Amino acid sequence: MAVKRRLSRSRAIGRGVLVLAAAAVVLVVVVLVRDGSDSAPQGRNSAPAWCTPGTPRSALCPDSEVFDAKEYATHGNAFECVNFASQADAQAVLRADPRDPNRLDDGGGVACRGLPEPRDTEPVARERKFTCGPGDPRSALCPQPKRAFDARWFLRFGNDAYDCSDLASQADAQAVLRFEQADPNRLDDDGDGIACPDLPGPEDDKPVRR
Repeated sequence: MAVKRRLSRSRAIGRGVLVLAAAAVVLVVVVLVRDGSDSAPQGRNSAPAWCTPGTPRSALCPDSEVFDAKEYATHGNAFECVNFASQADAQAVLRADPRDPNRLDDGGGVACRGLPEPRDTEPVARERKFTCGPGDPRSALCPQPKRAFDARWFLRFGNDAYDCSDLASQADAQAVLRFEQADPNRLDDDGDGIACPDLPGPEDDKPVRR
């Protein structure tokens, strides 16, 4: 009987230890989850504390409604593309002062092509006329047929940096799509494998498998 009592007592102690261990594990998990949620980065809709109403829109305060392009164009070369919330904002600054003191123009009157939407890729007429150099690839600005064309040139700024209007022909746009079927520039909006069908010839109507 004494042996049985000792065995039952040992089993009860073992069960108690297991219950305490399980409770400890649950407590640790709860603490970790809570700490993780508290330290998680704020989303785009959770503006930092310094983005008070009236704070100008920038990369730090991308949801602010206030934006004055002239403020970015009157301080010399004080700002870079990373300071802006969108490509359209950078383009507005270039439009406010076509002399481009901040050097935002990536070429052809379009600023900061690598920035996210919203976008404004209508070229800004620069005060100094653009001239095509011998090493400039074929594009809408340099459309000469004999000029070399490199599809990679139109993929250098990442997602959606170039539009159909930046290319000299439909065949060139198709070459860009053929080089990168993921189509980061969205040249094939309808997904039929044909890029920029409204561009002039020469044409390449062989669909690219997406």
